[in-house]
Amino acid sequence: MIEARQLTKRFGDRAAIEDVSFRVERGSVTGFLGPNGAGKSTTLRALAGVFPPSSGRAFIDGHDVAKEPLAARRRLGYALERPALHLEMTTTGMLEFAAEMKDVGSRAACRRAASVAAGRTGLDTVLDARIGTLSRGFRQRLGLAIALVGDPPVLLLDEPTAGLDPAQAADARRLITALRADHAVLVSSHALADVEQTCDEVVILHHGRVLAADRPERLAARLRPAARVDVEAVAPAAALAAALAEVPGVRRVEPLDVANGHARYRVESAPDCDLRAELAACIADRGWGLLALAPVEVSLEEAFLALVSA
Repeated sequence: MIEARQLTKRFGDRAAIEDVSFRVERGSVTGFLGPNGAGKSTTLRALAGVFPPSSGRAFIDGHDVAKEPLAARRRLGYALERPALHLEMTTTGMLEFAAEMKDVGSRAACRRAASVAAGRTGLDTVLDARIGTLSRGFRQRLGLAIALVGDPPVLLLDEPTAGLDPAQAADARRLITALRADHAVLVSSHALADVEQTCDEVVILHHGRVLAADRPERLAARLRPAARVDVEAVAPAAALAAALAEVPGVRRVEPLDVANGHARYRVESAPDCDLRAELAACIADRGWGLLALAPVEVSLEEAFLALVSA
């Protein structure tokens, strides 16, 4: 379990975060979302015990980070956006060193812990490679593997897909999703796709304060700026656009694609207005062939923009 209770951190007279509260249960992934400078990394550092909060309390697996720092840290894996790695060491050497620093146990236990962490993060092909020769993607995986050494119940992941190419980022998201079963995972990110695809809950931070906290789909639905439907028909494009625009309740008609006598448009209406029946009737009345009529779900990005611009 991860819990922040009214966390505030000031640097001089500036509050980096203020009154931040949320909870992450074991068996779930929570996304910590916000633009650069929102206070995400400051919150993670307070939770990890890097520095004490100015006020409020942080708990890791039930242990107060300020009052029981060693107990809290033993239950925590913390992956930094740019992990601190010894470039002259091998991957295996770095992981075994991390296991020793975490007091995993005997030398044999440290080797086992290093091997398990490497296997879970796809590092098997670079175990003997020096870290200085690894790509950015493999270094990110190594940072995550270090966090996993010793199988801590709590994981704090700071921008885990930063600097990765699309394939590497997809691999990282799959791994984070798989970690849900055995850990409480907090993923700090400004990448909306990461949060939307991997997280059970989302906490949105802006200017150091929590703006909203909810499941991704509920958050998006609550902040839906409009209802939208994609309409595709066998019809002249201009005539179809004009006819759709005449349907009562339609705010806007946006062209998407025109090819081979087919036309596809996105139709926007008020958020609580379902115009699918009316749109279908509009097309049928003119003798055109209706090929598709699909509602478009609002994205987390739109919800986020609606929040921060409010």
